[in-house]
Amino acid sequence: MRIAVVGLGEAGRLYAEGFAGLGAQVSGFDPVAAQDPEGVRRDASIAAAVGDADFVVSLVGASFSSAVLDESLASMPADAVFADLNTGAPAQKAELAAAAAAAQRRFVDVAVMAPVPRAGAMTPLLASGDGAERLVSAWSQLGVPVSAVGPDAGTAAGLKMLRSVFMKGLAAVVMEAASAAEIAGSRDWMLAEMASELGPDGPALVERLVDGTRQHAARREHEMRDAEAYLGTLAAPAWVTGATIQWLHALAEDPAFPTG
Repeated sequence: MRIAVVGLGEAGRLYAEGFAGLGAQVSGFDPVAAQDPEGVRRDASIAAAVGDADFVVSLVGASFSSAVLDESLASMPADAVFADLNTGAPAQKAELAAAAAAAQRRFVDVAVMAPVPRAGAMTPLLASGDGAERLVSAWSQLGVPVSAVGPDAGTAAGLKMLRSVFMKGLAAVVMEAASAAEIAGSRDWMLAEMASELGPDGPALVERLVDGTRQHAARREHEMRDAEAYLGTLAAPAWVTGATIQWLHALAEDPAFPTG
């Protein structure tokens, strides 16, 4: 199996190395990443990286996903599948799928359902689109935990948005309670209370929520604005999501907020 990974930042590098470790032949392209993934052929252009690929994986961020798709479509084999693993809105995924269909290439909207640094290529995935079944069949043989959720691109992205409403909302509640408790002089007690309610892994989860929210606030704010818009298309209430966005925006501007 030949897999090309476009975008070798943290997540892309982990996936490229993970695929290589699972037995795939992996090529990669990134114009700025300093670190070469182990076991990966790094090429000087997208065209060179995707020219012999069975699957092209895009991990470049939603704002660059369309440009990477367009460049890949011009060079990838006719029977290859393009897999967009970027976090984007369902409508954007549908637009990318339409562009791929116009070029007579199969497309998969892949939702990454947990932070990649925790499990690398073993991170759970959801896949939708006209290439989903083929991707699930092939990647499952490598041991990658991926499930097909429908033939329409955008379905996987929508499910991820719904999960984000919960997970990022939970993080915002933890941040709000912990911040108020810190001002009141009882932060350790409050963290212990929250951890005890979240089960055996509660302490580690609370720590991840606090640290991850501060570290990735800007990216998560963008994700939650997409989630808010998606809830709007469903005519569903988004009150908690709106408050989550306020927290993420404040932390993106000042990671030490509100006590800094």
